[in-house]
Amino acid sequence: MPSVLVVGYDPQAIPGVDGVALRAALDAELSRFGEHGIDADMVLVVFDGSAESTLVPALSARAWDVVVIGSGIRKTEQLLLLFEQIINLTHRHAPQAAVAFNTNGGDSAEAARRWLPAG
Repeated sequence: MPSVLVVGYDPQAIPGVDGVALRAALDAELSRFGEHGIDADMVLVVFDGSAESTLVPALSARAWDVVVIGSGIRKTEQLLLLFEQIINLTHRHAPQAAVAFNTNGGDSAEAARRWLPAG
């Protein structure tokens, strides 16, 4: 079974956002992977210096086929350094994984599927 790690920004760390509702939406998206026969997990990071200690164990937990990096990290200019850190940590700790990008929290499965072998 193919494996995917989704890296997102922790909704509890976003000011003015209903973190509980956003987390529920992320969890619902994660469950959609199973509908496609994909084993998926998610790791949430924040821009406070803890990203590496949070992300490296998740990246090293198994040989991921794809790492999907969320649009909230990629599209937010203030998170550019965090985005670069995630790319470099993924390259270093999961070199076998393809890297994919979603356009929003609801299309992570499709982003991953673009880089998984057909089957």
